[in-house]
Amino acid sequence: MAGIIIERQATAGNGVIGRMSSAATATHRTPGVRRRGPWREALRFGEGMLYLLPAFVIFAAFVFYPLFKSMRLSLYITDILGHTQVYVGLQQYRDIFTSGAFGESLAITALFTLYTVIPSIAVSLVLALMANWRLRGISFFRMVFSSPIVVAVASASMIWMMLYSPAQGVLNYLLSLVRIQPINWLADPRWALPAVSIVAVWRSLGFNTILLLSGIQNIPEDIYESARIDGAGPWKMFWRITLPLLSPVLMFLVITSTINALQSFGEINILTAGGPAGATNVVVYSIYREAFFNFNFGFAVAEAMVLFAIILALTVTQFTLFERRVFYQ
Repeated sequence: MAGIIIERQATAGNGVIGRMSSAATATHRTPGVRRRGPWREALRFGEGMLYLLPAFVIFAAFVFYPLFKSMRLSLYITDILGHTQVYVGLQQYRDIFTSGAFGESLAITALFTLYTVIPSIAVSLVLALMANWRLRGISFFRMVFSSPIVVAVASASMIWMMLYSPAQGVLNYLLSLVRIQPINWLADPRWALPAVSIVAVWRSLGFNTILLLSGIQNIPEDIYESARIDGAGPWKMFWRITLPLLSPVLMFLVITSTINALQSFGEINILTAGGPAGATNVVVYSIYREAFFNFNFGFAVAEAMVLFAIILALTVTQFTLFERRVFYQ
């Protein structure tokens, strides 16, 4: 009986001591705790906005303001200087979709995108795999593969214009060696768009190759060593290791290459000027002619807004489709 009483007293004493210890700890820690009130959260939010203010000012001046200004301008008929004259609302957008000219330009733009995006990424991937070989003097070939990135669009267009020359061009000379008739590359409606697409593909090789090579070199070598031990060959390692681990880079290149192709202008303006017979009249060149040849700035801006909506929709769709299939290390 006495033992039970002593045990209960000890248990009660331990409980009291435990509560006193917890209270003392809480009392000791309470002064060091800083409770964040609403004013402190507002202060932290204001501090963060101050850091973002320079970027916001730049975006507001060079992105948001021109965008809203363009949206407003597309609702008006303008004079030769671009001043708004008559408010027509959405009439110019209706004219865009009812006229066949914009549809034809959009079809040519889609074909140009198909000719440039997939071939440029495929060729760049081959060049990146070759540049990753461990050979003596490979640095020289890496420099050659990436050299198109430093060539301006005007210089590249002039170089290829000489290569496409019907009488003195290198391409027709090579065709003559295999007894093929010369091709009037830039004056034949059947060949003009593929010829301009080749220039666009060549110009994109440098940037794409650099990105793909960096992605390949970031793949851990241990993965390849394990695959070789398991008996995997080069082709199987390419499909099962290299391509899946390159998927983030490939997704980025597909999206950016599509955006660049839909906005292509320089090569077309210099090489064909939208011809022959409108065979290379892409949407951006159509906007350029509408604004600076016909001086119909409101209609041109409306076309630009439609192109902006198309690019935005395609970009969101590509992100939605590709991100599920992207493998991040």
